Amino acid sequence: MKSSSSQKHYIFFLLDDLPKPEAHIVQFTNAANAAANLGYPAVLVYPCKKLAQLNIVNFICPFHPQRVPETLSKYYNLDEKLKVAPLAMPWPVDRFLTKFTNSNTIATKYYFPFYILPHTKLVHSRNWNFVKAAIKNNVPAIYEHHHHEDKLFELEIVRHPLFQIAVTVADTIRDSMIQHGMPPEKVIKLHNGYNHLFLKRQPEKAAQWRQKLLQDGREKLVVYAGALKKFKGIDILIDVAREMQDVQFACAGGTEIEVLYYQQLARETQATNITFLGYIWHENLPSLLQAADVLAHPHCSGPAATFTSPLKLFDYLASGTPIVATEIPSLIEFKNTPAIAAWCEPDNPIKFAECLRRVFQTHPRKIEGYFEGIEFVKQFSWENRAAKIISYVDESLRPPLLA
Repeated sequence: MKSSSSQKHYIFFLLDDLPKPEAHIVQFTNAANAAANLGYPAVLVYPCKKLAQLNIVNFICPFHPQRVPETLSKYYNLDEKLKVAPLAMPWPVDRFLTKFTNSNTIATKYYFPFYILPHTKLVHSRNWNFVKAAIKNNVPAIYEHHHHEDKLFELEIVRHPLFQIAVTVADTIRDSMIQHGMPPEKVIKLHNGYNHLFLKRQPEKAAQWRQKLLQDGREKLVVYAGALKKFKGIDILIDVAREMQDVQFACAGGTEIEVLYYQQLARETQATNITFLGYIWHENLPSLLQAADVLAHPHCSGPAATFTSPLKLFDYLASGTPIVATEIPSLIEFKNTPAIAAWCEPDNPIKFAECLRRVFQTHPRKIEGYFEGIEFVKQFSWENRAAKIISYVDESLRPPLLA
């Protein structure tokens, strides 16, 4: 195996100080983790503003891949094959809103060309500026893009032979990217995936969750795991809980501010049977999903419903727990599969409650999970997704597999 000083890496760049409980970070850290699990020398690179890492060594030698810290490993379910390289960001970076004092500029104009470039074989990023920096420094790049934007893509970048592929998760975003200058042959739609640890059955931990969460003699548990946003249907889920006082609801995810807001809203609307758990480390999330009688996938109608990435859907499926989902465009292709136990129109808490009642009857809880969902989801592993992406990279530009 090559030494770390001479190794050419598969760089995954994320412009976020980690860890944070945000869906796009979960998505991207798992994408990097999957590439490492396939045997590629993947390194997750991100800015770091923690005082403990702001020492002189990290500025003299800022790029030094290392093992994933235990906190990040448990937070996002990352494996030991992945390496990380936090980039020390000194004061006053990101303290003042100027072009020259933000971590985006420091990473792309300073760290990349001088310290990361010599060790890089391929770049993969959701950050357009980092992708541009790679192309301008003659490094092949993959761009990940999951939301509608009005910006025009620079033709000299997207038509460059080193710009390998752009990846999105919805046909509507792909169409929008093409309208804004992305060559059709250089953009693909690929769903997100699930972490392999979600397939592992954890009956004892699931039982502990049920013992902890089921209150006041309730026997049914409905779990939601994901962002606490109004457009995600959380307000609707509170209305559903108020209509189903004999059922316990639990929501995992969200920031502290969001959790406090929805706890207050639940109290004000007398939905006393819904609990907000905050962000759950991903090492503990599989057992929570397996503890539920039904998993809720509510969502409001509107623009977001056309492109929202069903990130939690695949973790839901891997748990083997029955799912009630809303009929939104980004999920509709799963309508005729055995993956979802029941479908419900969006924006309607009464109909959602009726769906839950029906699924309680048709899909009683199984400790071992429902085989159909578990088998169906296996095609959507993060590793399968990573392999498809790398297949679009010219073979001569791919990072070598580690021995």
